[in-house]
Amino acid sequence: MAQQDYHDLLKPEVINTVSGLSLISRIVVEGFTSGLNRSVSVGPGMEFSQYRGYEPGDDLRLLDWKMLARSGRYYIKQSEIESQVTIKFIIDSSASMLHKEADLSKMDFVRVLVATLAYMAHKQGDAVGLFALNETDVLSIYPKADKKHYNRLLLELINLSNTGKWPETHISDKRIPNRGGKELIFFLTDMYESNTEISNFIKGLKSSRNEVVVLQIMGAAEMDFNYASNITFEDWETGARVKVDTENAKIEYLATLENRLKKIKEELLSNGIDHHVFRMDAHLGEALQLFLKQRKRLN
Repeated sequence: MAQQDYHDLLKPEVINTVSGLSLISRIVVEGFTSGLNRSVSVGPGMEFSQYRGYEPGDDLRLLDWKMLARSGRYYIKQSEIESQVTIKFIIDSSASMLHKEADLSKMDFVRVLVATLAYMAHKQGDAVGLFALNETDVLSIYPKADKKHYNRLLLELINLSNTGKWPETHISDKRIPNRGGKELIFFLTDMYESNTEISNFIKGLKSSRNEVVVLQIMGAAEMDFNYASNITFEDWETGARVKVDTENAKIEYLATLENRLKKIKEELLSNGIDHHVFRMDAHLGEALQLFLKQRKRLN
């Protein structure tokens, strides 16, 4: 299957299986890395640290031919730089992430996005952890780098349930451990908050030794306000419903949205945190580019 055809797999029945998530992430990552300039990833000139088994898609230039001759097995030399990075994915699993566009919820999209980035991290030799929070539940999978761990991460992604709101800041802050090492943290959310509970939580993640990236997930219709003339919107978290004349509301909505996104970006940037709006109709390769850029900043 061609790399550009992964869109055909973006269906709930495919996304919500381990084999489906694994297939999508592999297609996207291998398609992306096949055209990637190798100078931005792990190279043979870096300081040697350890071996790991060869996997399809690895750069053949990194194979240790002497080890092959001695053992008959294929090994890749990992650099010291690889083993220094811990990747954490934190997911907003509140009810608002159930918002759907074209039969795909924001949560479905987040599953694909995290699976893809985690696969890339796994290929790089990084330790990957997964955390998900709402007001009634928390998921904590502490970072590891092995293949079994990646498969468990996919299973937990599928089993995630969305309910309620984001927890109050004093609760959520204690649920994400910080071991003080070099970390790259991705927080995936729609930034739907009653007050400033999510914004405060994000600010609390930042330290002098990590990079924090907020991926604000937005639907295409949500961004462009392309809805039917009259539509009733329902708040996933409160159940409140409001009928809207979209033709009259569109200009005001787009202006308000632009101002809100600008305010979020500026506020987070002032705290040393990167903010990116990621549309559900964007190509996943954009997220992989962002991943490599942010990872490089830690080295």
